[in-house]
Amino acid sequence: MRGSEPSGFEVLANRVDMFRPAKGGIHPREAAEHHADLLPSLLAAAFEESGLSPGDLDVVCFSQGPGLGPCLRTAATTARALSLSFEVPLVGVNHCVSHLEVGRVLTDATDPLLLYASGGNTQIIAYAGGKYRVFGETLDVGLGNMLDKFALEVGLSFPGGPKVEELARRGQRYLELPYSVKGMDLAFSGILTAALALRKAGAGLADLCYSIQETCFAMLCETTERALAHARKDEVVIGGGVVQNKRLQAMVETMCRERGAKFFVPPRALLPDNGAMIALAGALEYRASGGIPLEASAVRQRYRTDQVAVTWRA
Repeated sequence: MRGSEPSGFEVLANRVDMFRPAKGGIHPREAAEHHADLLPSLLAAAFEESGLSPGDLDVVCFSQGPGLGPCLRTAATTARALSLSFEVPLVGVNHCVSHLEVGRVLTDATDPLLLYASGGNTQIIAYAGGKYRVFGETLDVGLGNMLDKFALEVGLSFPGGPKVEELARRGQRYLELPYSVKGMDLAFSGILTAALALRKAGAGLADLCYSIQETCFAMLCETTERALAHARKDEVVIGGGVVQNKRLQAMVETMCRERGAKFFVPPRALLPDNGAMIALAGALEYRASGGIPLEASAVRQRYRTDQVAVTWRA
């Protein structure tokens, strides 16, 4: 990532090699081993693609949390080694904030609300009073996690979200599922239990996938619209692996259009977890606050979005 103000940032390389378990879901230790095995080759490929050398680095940024502990520690150890080897500052960033910033900076949005839906997180976030505030979030599991669990239980491969989206296009009948909106928050585990019960009773898989999407996405649209009014925002940007779903994008876009809000979708490669978003958020933080000492670089598995002092927007 290279800053080119005032026009913004330029992504010079964004190398990705997603961990795909042979069966079942993600095991933290196996995912961390995948990180350790692939990091050297990914770094080499990124330098080659960007045309840069290690001497061109100004700062090394890494995700300090939230996330799976073994994976976070593997990346943090690599970041510390790079920082020490090349004698450049180190910056640890909040993973959730990175999703918001890449959508804010690399689109035409100015002060958007973020609908963030991924495997481990589902949050509705907006800037207020020097921090990114969580106006609504899941009370149990992330939406992506629920979709993965459903897919595995009915015999689909991991990741489950794309498989559910594909089958949902063939669904013809809506099957009643729990609509779990609790104020500004959401819950997905009851939907999973009900959907699996319907499948066991003989419900068609395509109809079930269609019903899961329509229910969950309507919940997201309702809470996002309520947050827009509460936070007095008129822009929505989306982030996270789940929001690659075209049906979800269409529903959020319709909601925004009907209430006179603007809707922004970052480039597809920047929606799921990726290195460019970490670099961008780290660059913003470094410009405003500088780097962090090594002793402050311990990972934080439960690093909440609203714990971050957003100095670069003050």
